[in-house]
Amino acid sequence: MKLKLTGAAALLAFTGVVHAQSSVTLFGAIDSGLLYQSTSAASFNPKAPNLGKVYAFKDGGIYSSFWGLKGTEDLGGGYAAIFRLQGAFKSSNGGFGLSDTTGTNAIFNIASVVGLSGPFGTVTAGRQFAPMALAMADTDVRGGHYFGSILTAWIGMNQAAGWNGLNTNGPIGALYDSNAIVYNSPAFAGVSAALEYAPGGVPGSFQGGTRESAVLKYSNYGLRLSAVYYNGHDTNPGPTTVATGLNNNRFAYLGALYTIHDFSVSASYSNGRNPAHSNQVNLDLYTGGVGYRFAPDFQVTTGIYYLKDRNNSANKSTEVAAGAEYSLSKATTLYAQVGHVNNKGNMTQMITYGTPVAPGESTTAVNIGMRHLF
Repeated sequence: MKLKLTGAAALLAFTGVVHAQSSVTLFGAIDSGLLYQSTSAASFNPKAPNLGKVYAFKDGGIYSSFWGLKGTEDLGGGYAAIFRLQGAFKSSNGGFGLSDTTGTNAIFNIASVVGLSGPFGTVTAGRQFAPMALAMADTDVRGGHYFGSILTAWIGMNQAAGWNGLNTNGPIGALYDSNAIVYNSPAFAGVSAALEYAPGGVPGSFQGGTRESAVLKYSNYGLRLSAVYYNGHDTNPGPTTVATGLNNNRFAYLGALYTIHDFSVSASYSNGRNPAHSNQVNLDLYTGGVGYRFAPDFQVTTGIYYLKDRNNSANKSTEVAAGAEYSLSKATTLYAQVGHVNNKGNMTQMITYGTPVAPGESTTAVNIGMRHLF
């Protein structure tokens, strides 16, 4: 259900000031299903043992369940003030999603931003999706799903770099960034750009805890292209870590998706490394995907995601996934997905977000569910 609160424009007789139209919208999604996975682990620890098969109620087969409020106020002349509050939750138990801080959750862990939009583009400030995450999803046939996609493969890269899965501060790139200022340009002949800077707020260190990124995109004639550069300082801090401005998070990505009639194909290459210790973290990710829309309400997508450690050839992982989606309406989608991952060495790439796989284990998963937008 959408709830809209709209204030009509009114003329003040004594001042001649016009109050522009404004609106607030409640929005969200609930995504739930069932999951079978042939192996499992209790955590992302590279020494976590295989606990065996798992049958589970699974939240977030396509994307996370979430809810939020968004609003806009027309300032006139094509300009508007905007805000967005958005948080993930688990439909299985109602719990809130992860925050930046290990061991805590946040009600608005996806976005809490305010900004301005106009002919110049859009500027937003606060916690929000990192532009790199949106660019990657735009150039993946699987669309960055929570099951077998560029998202789970990129999370596998973060796991290989030491992410423990207990907060949203990954050591390679970012899905969300706090304290971020993001500029999105308008598109010119299909070309657009996004620039991000997140000050760290660390006393005595101008670069301590900072993030910066740039995204260049093209979208026209059925072709989408994305180029990403992301750089972070003092990434994935521990509870007692002192931010020093160490440059330890760098991610670069090139991706393409082409659609002709009902057929789509995608491919990408990315590299994630720790510039301060590239001999410890230097990872390559290659992806490919094919999709076909059989009808306006039914499509099938497939993808392959190959991750390798440039410092240790024994550490590599190949994930394949396929999914079918059937839209019962504009708001409700049924889906079925299957995936397989072949981890070697210390790799722990998982098939579906939130269900870890033990290191070096080959694993198969099947997921069926329903997603409803409101």
